[in-house]
Amino acid sequence: MKKLYALILLVFVLFSACDDKENGKEEKYLPLSSGTVNMIAVVIDQDLWQGKVGDSIRNIYGAPTDGLPMEEPLFSLKQINPEVFKDPLTEFRSIMFVKKTASKRYEIDTDKFAKPQKIISIGGSEEEIISTLSEKAQETIHIFKNNELISKQQFIRGSLSKDQTLEETFGISLDIPSVYKMVKKEDNFVWYERKVANGTMNIIAYTMPLGSIPKNDTTIDAIIKMRDSIGKAYVPGKDPKTMYMITEKAYAPYLYNTTINNKPAFETKGMWEVYNFQMAGPFINYAVEDSENNRLMVIEGFTFAPSENKRDFMFEIEAILKTLKINK
Repeated sequence: MKKLYALILLVFVLFSACDDKENGKEEKYLPLSSGTVNMIAVVIDQDLWQGKVGDSIRNIYGAPTDGLPMEEPLFSLKQINPEVFKDPLTEFRSIMFVKKTASKRYEIDTDKFAKPQKIISIGGSEEEIISTLSEKAQETIHIFKNNELISKQQFIRGSLSKDQTLEETFGISLDIPSVYKMVKKEDNFVWYERKVANGTMNIIAYTMPLGSIPKNDTTIDAIIKMRDSIGKAYVPGKDPKTMYMITEKAYAPYLYNTTINNKPAFETKGMWEVYNFQMAGPFINYAVEDSENNRLMVIEGFTFAPSENKRDFMFEIEAILKTLKINK
């Protein structure tokens, strides 16, 4: 009977596999994509790379990242000659094909050689390529950045903190890696910290009254006032009475409208500093409209790492903050 059962099971599996193939359900195995964070592999011949086309690519994708103390590019660019583009180079996470073609071309492929992966192909004459690069700049930047976020969030989920303080205090969850440790908890304030080379990465959460940030030309002023009041109350310097975190006065923060957890939110990127002390770094803040609970749910990340590049630190923080789930 055992042999008969095994034979029947084998036949069932084989027929199921055949049925999946006939209905186009068979999925090809794809390896995990590779590459350093925020890197684009640009498959392009040397002549185009060294000319006006390459200049256009560098100007768009190598532009400075908003909200950092020093200029760091949106993406690191790795030029690859087409004739050497083969395994394992095909497994890079973000790839751009650029070549001269008889007609203008712009195509997007997803998970072609690996997963997650985005491939953008641009062709035409040199003038047409440059034109397409310019016309599609914001779209392609968004595509590549979102793909990087997906990959980073998948990596983060591999080792999550089991701390339940955010759930217990605010009824929210964030995918926070286990390397982050809670360092402060108040009635309306929670702070996590991760040690890094020469400094720390930090995530904080708190609430504000719904409507406390107006949706007009005073929005950024209200956000700065909010941040400064929270910094004074909860994020002290060496002398808590005279030193505390504020929004750096020398630089105006960047403000964007966005969506977090399917809710409208303000995204603010800028620089923080410690009042009365030489200490500063970048921050990213989300004020999320949680109308169901009659509040603004505010989550923020900031980094202190003197002499270190901070783009990828802040990108990790952004990836974490964008996993916000409001559970109640």
